[in-house]
Amino acid sequence: MVRELPMYDSVLLAYDGSREGRTALREGALLARRFGSKVFLLCVVPENPGVRIGEAAHAGAMVHTQDVHVQLFEEAMERLQAFGFERRGRLVTGEPAAEIAACAREIKADLLVVGHRKKSLLERWWSGGTGAYLVDHIGCSLLISRRLVSDAEFFAEVGPVEPAT
Repeated sequence: MVRELPMYDSVLLAYDGSREGRTALREGALLARRFGSKVFLLCVVPENPGVRIGEAAHAGAMVHTQDVHVQLFEEAMERLQAFGFERRGRLVTGEPAAEIAACAREIKADLLVVGHRKKSLLERWWSGGTGAYLVDHIGCSLLISRRLVSDAEFFAEVGPVEPAT
């Protein structure tokens, strides 16, 4: 007898706390629940030219950014755990696209879920082509989450979330 494996055994959720990141977290969690997948959460503290300029202009900006991301990461991990997922994930510092791609390869993700935020031409030039980089550097499927999942729809699927303690 052949054992049927889920289509997506391992799902990597890239999370940054933004509205788009929360959308990806919700949609990815629903999809993982439906397929019985393992979930891994990755939160990247960006370290790019814009952040370095901010640090030069205002000492402590990077420490503040790190602290904010630690809090976002912990909140997301608690939510995923409340949804019934094993606590698996990490917070790293670096260039987001490269860190996400490296993590997807390392954990052998079957699916990577990311959010999408529209950017101006200047923002795209400044930050680079994250989407194009990911497509070229991952060996798994990529879901660019754009579907807003309402609270009612989300909780109907996963049940009520216990408040974090």
